[in-house]
Amino acid sequence: MIRHCVFVKFRADVSAAERAEIYAGLNALVGQIEGLLSADFGPNISPEGVSQGFNDGFIMDLADEAARDRYLVDPAHKAAGARLVAALEGGRDGIMVFDLQVN
Repeated sequence: MIRHCVFVKFRADVSAAERAEIYAGLNALVGQIEGLLSADFGPNISPEGVSQGFNDGFIMDLADEAARDRYLVDPAHKAAGARLVAALEGGRDGIMVFDLQVN
């Protein structure tokens, strides 16, 4: 399984309601893209103080690398991703993605 970890820096003017709408759009991809198993979203709650300004994040679990590769090129993912990036500090500079192979 691939755990697709995404950390974002939302602009200060992006409301909680807008964040929820963005996440709802991403969550709607579960079941729509073959092999996209689940998605979880939320704010950073770490007390460690090493978040580098990333204030929100989400993970998406995908069945395998082939599912991840389908997800990345899917038009619905690209549209949802574009909406997310438009709400971030510096656009693409406000996002970090890290994929893990998990059991």
